[in-house]
Amino acid sequence: MPYSHILFEADDHGIALITVNRPEKLNALSGALVAELRDAFERVAREMSLRAAILTGSGQKAFVAGADIKELASLSAVEAREYALRGQQAFRILETLPKPTVAAVNGFALGGGLELAMSCSVRFASENAKLGQPEVKLGILPGYGGTQRLPRLVGRGRALEMLLSGEPVTAAEAHRIGLVNAVVPQPELLSYSRSWLNKVLANAPLALGLVLESVDVGLDMGLDAGLRFEAAAFGVSAATEDRREGTRAFLEKRSPAFAGK
Repeated sequence: MPYSHILFEADDHGIALITVNRPEKLNALSGALVAELRDAFERVAREMSLRAAILTGSGQKAFVAGADIKELASLSAVEAREYALRGQQAFRILETLPKPTVAAVNGFALGGGLELAMSCSVRFASENAKLGQPEVKLGILPGYGGTQRLPRLVGRGRALEMLLSGEPVTAAEAHRIGLVNAVVPQPELLSYSRSWLNKVLANAPLALGLVLESVDVGLDMGLDAGLRFEAAAFGVSAATEDRREGTRAFLEKRSPAFAGK
């Protein structure tokens, strides 16, 4: 798919940089943009040379400042439901990638923007970032997973405080409540994200994927079922060449050379 609303590039380490590129609209999400994001997420999942992804927004003002309100305002009830489902499906592809992803939040992450960021493995924010779910101020509620992912990240009470007030929080407050993993100066945001991913990518690729899957699946299970899934995933990891290489490298006091097999 040719892209009109996002930029897609990959570096020599296999890290894809996906940039939402509508700076004149503060990178607001339209239906066409969400379709392009879905294609990009599927590409990251499909291409073996791509090992991780960073999502960010074009310019210095916004990661994604929300949905395209003009587009939303014209939707019927049936159309709005389908609109929400398409976004949920695209973001779920991102959330369930067997590869680590980073949201590099460089400014406003509001509405669909915060929902997009919450679908990533981790979130790093610039010092000027503002994060929130302001949908109730427009007479609607989050439709791309905000009512489900926010409580899972920050707890029910904090999530309801944000969802019911519609007020954004600062990057520092987002870090304090666990919504973002780190706050860094904006000029350092992408380099910090790349540095973190490069450390992560030194680990066994298959083990990384199994960790991501175990956490995702386990959050929807009871503890006993989650533990059973973890044990099964542990068994799978024990059968890999990477496990043999990792344990051998540890015993031989050298760095492992993982092959993803």
